[in-house]
Formats: sequence, C-alpha cells, structure tokens
Amino acid sequence: MAFLRELPGTTLTVSALGLGTVKIGRDQGVKYPESFTIPDDQEVLKLLALARESGINLLDTAPAYGSSEERLGKLLTHRADWVIATKTGEEFEQGKSRFDFSAAHTRKSIERSLKRLKTDYLDIVLIHSDGNDEDILNNSDCVASLKACQEEGKIRAIGMSTKTIAGGIQAASLLDLVMITYNLEQRDQAVLDYALENNKGVLIKKGLMSGHAGSIKESMANLFTTKGIHAAIIGTINPTHLAENLKLAKEYTG
Repeated sequence: MAFLRELPGTTLTVSALGLGTVKIGRDQGVKYPESFTIPDDQEVLKLLALARESGINLLDTAPAYGSSEERLGKLLTHRADWVIATKTGEEFEQGKSRFDFSAAHTRKSIERSLKRLKTDYLDIVLIHSDGNDEDILNNSDCVASLKACQEEGKIRAIGMSTKTIAGGIQAASLLDLVMITYNLEQRDQAVLDYALENNKGVLIKKGLMSGHAGSIKESMANLFTTKGIHAAIIGTINPTHLAENLKLAKEYTG
C-alpha cells in the first residue's frame, strides 16, 4: 500500500500518516502520559515544514483543540498542498467540553473554521461525536447542514469521528468517510469491514492509544498494513518523534 492514498468517493488524496494538532493549541483536559508545553510559532513552523517536506499532507484539527485552527491559519503556507480535516459539534471552554449539533451551530462552526484557517474551503469536516453517534445522525440537523455547506463548495468531504460500532457503520453509510478507533487494544473492525465493502474512506484516531501504546513499531505495522485504512492521525509536537513516525510509516507503505 502506497504512502499517498486516494480517499474513495472523494477527490482527495491523503498521506497515510496524518499530523494531529491538539498539542499546538490545547494543554488542558488531555489524556497524554506526559505533560507538555504548547510550542511557540517557530517550533510549529519547523514541524509543519518537516511534515510537508517529508510528504505528509493531512492535518487534523478541531474547534475543541484550543487555538489549533487559528495557529494553523496563521502559520500554514502552500495551502493547496494540504488536506485539512477539522470538526464540528464540540466546543472546549473553561476547561470543559460542550456539544451542539444544531443547524445554527453547525453553520456557525463551519464559517468560523474557514475564518480561523484563513481558507475558502475545508477539505474534510468531521462531526465530533459526544458518544451518541446514532442520535446525532438520526435526530439532529448536523448532517443536513454539513451537506448544505458541501453543496455550497465550502466543504469537500464530510464524515464523523465516531465512538460506537453501530454509529460508525451508519456514519459510513450516510457520509463520505468515517474516523474510528483502531489500535492494538481496540479495533472497530466491523466499521472498517463495512467501509471497505462499501468503498468509503477511513481515518484512524488513537492509533498509538494517545501515547500509551507499548510497542510503537507493532502499532505502526498494525495501522499501515491493514486493508481499508487510508490514513492514521498521529499527533506530535516533537520533530524527532515525527521523523521516527514517518520512517516507520514509509517502511510499511513502501
């Protein structure tokens, strides 16, 4: 499997390794094993340059990631070279998350992300689930609002960052792609199987168990050789770790 992969059902081509950007914007309420300091602009610029020069084109952000979107909008160059995935539905305020999947909030969130990221289109927007995947899909206006924004050209592909098997399967059936948990301890295999059978894009979160994975090499092999996975989002603010992750990703993707 190649390092660059087409996302089925979309016009997007993504790198198998995507860069998660939580740590460039938020240090509260995170579940990493070690404390960290949010990097300054020069450190972020170096990280983004390393990613781009090494072939990474996929960036994952969210309104709930503190100042991540704004910092990317300020620091990113060569916009056309990047596939930016952001989210809607979760807000992180005063150290707590709150969720809003209404039509009004979804529209407001999209417009705000466009402004923060200094772009006139978002490559991917994922619904940031609160755990009630099916309820959001069936009983909120979030999907309809995202599809309207997509028709207006503001979004290229829509999906959902899911937390349940049933919700993941439904999201894969309704939307362009799905983000699921897949690691050595938890594999949302039924969702992956469904997506593969129905030619839908799959992004992976928590592939290294938020930094708690015992064997990085085994974890990477699991992520990059499994059929049906198009990209794994792995966050880091450490250039050495990014280089190590890239080396393993390219080892397993040829």
